[in-house]
Amino acid sequence: MTLRACGFIIFRRLAHPPSPDNIQYLLLQTSYGQHHWTPPKGHVDPGEDDLTTAWRETQEEAGLGQEHLRVVDGFLQRLHYQVRGKEKEVLYWLAELRDPGIKVKLSDEHQDYRWVKLDEACRLAKYTDLQDTLKNVQRFLEKAEKKP
Repeated sequence: MTLRACGFIIFRRLAHPPSPDNIQYLLLQTSYGQHHWTPPKGHVDPGEDDLTTAWRETQEEAGLGQEHLRVVDGFLQRLHYQVRGKEKEVLYWLAELRDPGIKVKLSDEHQDYRWVKLDEACRLAKYTDLQDTLKNVQRFLEKAEKKP
């Protein structure tokens, strides 16, 4: 049976007009295992739909709810990998922080967080599929900004 998790790639813009140089991504450092860095995400509870899971996990892990985030239409990334011999699927939606000054409130599952630009996010992320996802987000946002 495939494990399923859902979450958000969360970004904020530091200045207007938007440019790729002022986009930062939120990564959380786990307080367990290898202390890897990841966007907020978590396992789907029985009877829960995927997007509800993403909202619940983001609220639990980062203290950010629907009043803090705006979901960006048109972006959904699916990752597939193995964890301890079991298949895992992770779905990521894209969300923008409405107020760049909002503070993140970590749960016990995480020990640190950072807002970082793409290069630093990819360095922290370590896993190629997550790095590729972050690059896809950046391209998606850059393309959206060029539209009239």
